[in-house]
Amino acid sequence: MNMRKIYRKVAKEYGVSVEEQFIRDRLSKLREEKQVSERKMSLDLGHSTSYIRGITSGRSLPSMSEFLYICEYLGITPSEFFKEEKETTLTQQKAIDYIYTMTDEDIQLLI
Repeated sequence: MNMRKIYRKVAKEYGVSVEEQFIRDRLSKLREEKQVSERKMSLDLGHSTSYIRGITSGRSLPSMSEFLYICEYLGITPSEFFKEEKETTLTQQKAIDYIYTMTDEDIQLLI
C-alpha cells in the first residue's frame, strides 16, 4: 500500500479528510510552533538538510515510521496531528499532559 493510501486510511479513522496539502501545511505549522527550522528538524531526525523541505514542498511524503518519528519530535500523537481544530500550543499541551498526572485534589486546587 502506498503512503497516500495509508495517510487517507489513518485520517479516516480519526474522522478527517486528508489532502497532501493538509499534511504539508500542518507539518509547517507545528514545526513553526516548536520554533525549529526545516534544516534543523531534518538533521535532528537523521536526514539530509532538505528532508522536511521536501515534504512541505510536496515532493515527497514521509514513510509511516518516519511520520511517527516526526510526531514524537513535535511532541504530539498521530491523532493530534490530524485534529486540526485543536489549536493548542506545545506549551499548553505540556500543561494538559501534566494535569493527567495530578490527583483530583491537586486539580481542584489548581482550578
